[in-house]
Amino acid sequence: MSFSPFDHPILSGLLGDDETARHFSAAAEIEAMLAFERALAEAEAGEGVIEDDAAAAIVAALEMFKPDMAGLRAGVGQDGVVVPELVRQIRAAVGAPHDKAVHFGATSQDVIDSGLILRLKPAIAHLDTTLGEVIERLAAIEASFGSRLLMGKTRMQAAIPITVGDRVRAWREPLARHRKRLDEQRGELLVVQFGGAAGTLEKLGDKAPAVRAALAAKLGLGDAPQWHSQRDRLAEFASLLSLVTGSLGKFGQDVALMAQGGGEIELKGGGGSSAMPHKQNPVAAEVLVALARFNATQLSAMHHALVHEQERSGAAWTLEWLVLPQMVAATAASLRQARTLAGQIEAVGT
Repeated sequence: MSFSPFDHPILSGLLGDDETARHFSAAAEIEAMLAFERALAEAEAGEGVIEDDAAAAIVAALEMFKPDMAGLRAGVGQDGVVVPELVRQIRAAVGAPHDKAVHFGATSQDVIDSGLILRLKPAIAHLDTTLGEVIERLAAIEASFGSRLLMGKTRMQAAIPITVGDRVRAWREPLARHRKRLDEQRGELLVVQFGGAAGTLEKLGDKAPAVRAALAAKLGLGDAPQWHSQRDRLAEFASLLSLVTGSLGKFGQDVALMAQGGGEIELKGGGGSSAMPHKQNPVAAEVLVALARFNATQLSAMHHALVHEQERSGAAWTLEWLVLPQMVAATAASLRQARTLAGQIEAVGT
C-alpha cells in the first residue's frame, strides 16, 4: 500500500512513471548518499585532509556495506534526518582506526542535498528526452493536418476559422521553450552541496575549496559555494516543472473540448466506461489537466520552502522532501500521458 498515487500499485498505471520512480526510491537515495561519502573520502585523501589508508578503508567498507533499514527508520524518527544513523553504521563497518575519517568535515545536509542532486540528474535527462518526444509527435500532427480548418474559439465561443497548425503551434511552441529552459537550468541546479556544520567548512581550513571542487568532480556535478539555506535553485526548478505540466494541461484541455463536440478530432484508444460500453473517454487528456492543477498547487509549497531560518531550517527542508519528488513524478507522468495522447490523434480538422 502507498500513500502516493505516483507509486501506488494501481493508480501508478495512470499517474506513475517507472523511470522517475526508481530515482526516488529508498534504495536510490541510500545509493546516492553512499556515493557522496565515498567521493568525500577520496577527495579529502587527495588533498591530504585524511590519510590514504583511511580513504581506502572507507571505500572498501562501502563496497560491501548493507544498511540496517530498521535502524535507519528509527534514527530518522529520532534525529529528523537519516544521516547520523547512516554515518554511525558506516563507521561501524569501517572500524578503528579509520572510522573517525568517515564524513569528516561534512554535515547531514551536505549528504542529503548532494544525494538529491545526484538523483535529479538522471531524472532531468529523462524529462528532457520525453519532452523532446512529445514535441516531435506534435510536429508530426502539424505536418499531417496543419492545413486543415478548425473553428477558432475565444472565451469558449466560436470566433473565426483557423488552421489546425495554428492550434497545434499553441501546444508545441511553449514546450520547445520549456526544453530550452530546462537545458539552461542544468548548469545552475546540478551542483554539489558541501558546507559543513554551518556552511563554513571550518574543519578543512584553506583546503576547503580544493576538496569541494574534487568532490564535485568525482560526483559528476558542478562546483558551487554552499547553498544550505539558499533554495532558489530548487524553487526555480519546481517553477519550470509547473510550467511544463501547465502547458501540457492546456494541450489536454483543448483535446478534451474538441472531443466533446465531435467532428473536430478523431482519437483512438480512449478509456472505457463500466456503465456505457459505447464511450471512449479522453483519459490521457483529463490526466494532463489534473496534473497541471496538482503541480500549480504544489509550487506554492516550494516557494514557502524558500524561507529557511538562519543557516539551516528543519521545517522548510522537510517541506521540500514532501513536495519536490511528487512534482517531478507528476511532470514525468504528464509527459508520458502527453506522448500517449499525441499518438492517439488520428485526424484533426476538416
